[in-house]
Amino acid sequence: MLKFILHDIIFITTVFVLTACSSVPRFTSSKNISDKTNGKRITAENDNLNLYNNSPVIETINGVASFYADKYHGRITSNGETYNMYGLTAAHPTFPHNTIIRVINLSNNKSAIVRINDRMPQRPDRIIDLSYGTALKLEMVEAGITEVTLEILEWGIE
Repeated sequence: MLKFILHDIIFITTVFVLTACSSVPRFTSSKNISDKTNGKRITAENDNLNLYNNSPVIETINGVASFYADKYHGRITSNGETYNMYGLTAAHPTFPHNTIIRVINLSNNKSAIVRINDRMPQRPDRIIDLSYGTALKLEMVEAGITEVTLEILEWGIE
């Protein structure tokens, strides 16, 4: 009897550990997302980012972008703001907060100017995590990830 109970405990523990270690992408949105305020959709804030349309490019970086959405909507970002998944913001592992960048989707040449307001874990396969609003503007929601060019327009100050 003790042997069967011990076997069950080991089995349940193994299943729990394997489930907890599984990888889940940060993007979880579908096309019909609403925030937690009675189903009202939040509109994207532009943070006066249009002022940077003609700014000179300081630095250019190529890589893969992903996006994050409803799982983090309403949570506090690493710079202390409340994350608005419909805003034009992004998370980067090292860029200073409030860095302004232009993100260009290389598959369709769509671009968006965004502000860094959050951190993401360093990953060898991704260079940036974009807000859902940015992913919509770049038309990359269906793909989930896409090749991008980042053009730094203004470095933020930490």
